[in-house]
Amino acid sequence: MILSIILSVPLRFPPRPSAFKIKKMTQPIPPITLPPPENPLLEGEWLRERLQRWLDTEFIPEAVNQNIAQRAAQIFVRQRMEGENDLGSLVIAIVTEMQSYDFSNSFYGEFAIANAVSDLLLESLGIDKCCGQ
Repeated sequence: MILSIILSVPLRFPPRPSAFKIKKMTQPIPPITLPPPENPLLEGEWLRERLQRWLDTEFIPEAVNQNIAQRAAQIFVRQRMEGENDLGSLVIAIVTEMQSYDFSNSFYGEFAIANAVSDLLLESLGIDKCCGQ
């Protein structure tokens, strides 16, 4: 009985892709390159301060936010001192290295932190984080 009910229900498949207007991108999204660091330690301190402020205002101020911001800034400074200027690579490095951080006392995770760092850096460069302009 159940099988006959299931078989009597018409299946509805989504329309074929040709029914949609698909806009193809003709240009790849260009990478965002930070200027070479003049003072990586000062950049790191700026990032630590701004990230901690973002963490405290985005949800609630927590003691762990200071540790999270410090760790992300350390990763950023080391990457910059090693010559990394590509924003995408910096974000991936922060995600990768923050995976070993214990976020159990926080409302955040490594992806939220890396995205926040990216947003803060884009803002500092005057680039709209929404549309890349």
